[in-house]
Amino acid sequence: MFHSQNVTLLIFAASYLTLAVGHLFSFKINRTGIALLGAILMVTLGGLGPQEALRSVNFPTLITLYGLMILSGQLWLAGFYTWVAQKISAAMDRPKFFLFLLMSVSGLLSAFLINDVVCLAFTPVVALSVMKKGRNPIPFLMGLAMASNIGAAATPIGNPQNIMIASIAELHFPTYLIWCLPPVLLALAAAYGLTLVLGKKELEDPIPYREPTVAFPLLDKAETAKGLVLFGLVIVLFFSPLPRPLVMISAAGLLLLSRSISSTDLLARVDYSILTLFTGLFIVVGGLQATGFPVHALHTLETWGIPLENPYILGLVTALLSNLMSNAATVILLAKTLPLENSTIAYVLALSNSFAGNLIVIGSIANLIVVEQASHYGVEIRFRHFARYGIPVTVSSLLVLCFWIWLKA
Repeated sequence: MFHSQNVTLLIFAASYLTLAVGHLFSFKINRTGIALLGAILMVTLGGLGPQEALRSVNFPTLITLYGLMILSGQLWLAGFYTWVAQKISAAMDRPKFFLFLLMSVSGLLSAFLINDVVCLAFTPVVALSVMKKGRNPIPFLMGLAMASNIGAAATPIGNPQNIMIASIAELHFPTYLIWCLPPVLLALAAAYGLTLVLGKKELEDPIPYREPTVAFPLLDKAETAKGLVLFGLVIVLFFSPLPRPLVMISAAGLLLLSRSISSTDLLARVDYSILTLFTGLFIVVGGLQATGFPVHALHTLETWGIPLENPYILGLVTALLSNLMSNAATVILLAKTLPLENSTIAYVLALSNSFAGNLIVIGSIANLIVVEQASHYGVEIRFRHFARYGIPVTVSSLLVLCFWIWLKA
């Protein structure tokens, strides 16, 4: 038993260390592959049986996320995201107002749809629209990334991590919204002000315009209306006692019945890599839990004067770990370890991991999407450049969270 526990701890440590580094020697394996490999080792060598591995996977989280990806994909293919981005870009003659609109709308959409999809759809349109006016798009793209990460924290369906937290803690949609929306709005306001100040000089630097190399989806009014009506119904049902995964997957099933969008194209919009990442991490953390080590570690930290159940400490630790080994890995570890029946802990975990995504460019997938998409149009956002915006925005967001915790105490 002792040997088995040592092997399990070794597999967990190796998995999370490699996740933090982001690669494994010279092998072409990404974080999803690392999580999957760690899960396989947990079952084959770590003493976690196949049945225990299955039980460690939180299927309500995966089902909700899967359904939400299909809904987001339908709105993308229907041209809804592109249409919204183009409408916002009409205000480009007033840069400050345009930035306000961009951050407000991207934050709102990210709260109810996956922020990665919002950034994927908005980045090309925003970059091209700004460069047509001879302006530097970097402050606007940074505003897009910052707002999408912050806005995603407003609801329990804004990003994959919060879907999982809400599922494990059995958080109700309205109570989550009431607790988390005020600090999100304050953090968004702070992010807007900081982006304006930090981007003031860059607005004066001209960027040469390049012709677009990709075609954007055209607006299909019928499909957009169908997606939005169904999405509105889903939100209404989230306030009912119906299980959230059942509501979400049922809506996804209805979207597959379309005369305009093929199910092949729609299912291709699902990010199976994210689903695999979460599944692997659930199993890796499940193996760790079976050793009893997390409970022992919590007691040890308490004796050192670092109780993770303290919301202030939890917020700081979550933010740091989220940027060391990814917010998905951090949230799964902490959500499976901490007593999430205490809803305050669940709310702080959800907000802090979302806010921490802005710290550095690798803090969230949404950041990487913005940077990669922007590079296609000759806009280079370097690591230190991103951090110049991200660090003050993250610090201000976490201060807002601390203030809100104090206010609610």
